[in-house]
Amino acid sequence: MAVVLYKPLPEFESFATGGVRITNTSHLGRYLVLYFYPKDHTPGCTTEATQFRDRYADFVAAGAEVFGVSRDNMRSHEDFHRQLELPFPLIADTEEKLCHMFGVVKNKIMYGKKVKGIERSTFLIDKQGCLVQEWRCLKVPGHVDEVLAAMHAHQHGGSHPDTAPGNSGA
Repeated sequence: MAVVLYKPLPEFESFATGGVRITNTSHLGRYLVLYFYPKDHTPGCTTEATQFRDRYADFVAAGAEVFGVSRDNMRSHEDFHRQLELPFPLIADTEEKLCHMFGVVKNKIMYGKKVKGIERSTFLIDKQGCLVQEWRCLKVPGHVDEVLAAMHAHQHGGSHPDTAPGNSGA
């Protein structure tokens, strides 16, 4: 089942670094930021992870949990997590269940060949477990600040599609 803007997340269960279990209801009462990225230990993904790391205290202060998600296995995630000293867990979606649920698996061209890859995307889920904003095919610079600003706007009544910054409206 796919996610739908302004609707509760479909049922799911995943596991992250540190033995953290996450489900569609495990973080009710807190905002949830899920950011999907292509691959551990690559330049753009490292930059994105460190930007979320550097603003993590701001997300926590605003009542949010942050999770990074990729198709990498738990061992790769643990290395990446340790290397970057990330304060938030990374979900190992090796079977692509979350990736397909959020519609981030896309065909890409790499070195002249068509390959299946992850479209860099972020999703903001509210305290009731509903998807309230999404960013797809995004650029890393400034993105983390935009997510934080959108979360603050949503908390203060700015969640309508026409008023939420960065909303794709999809």
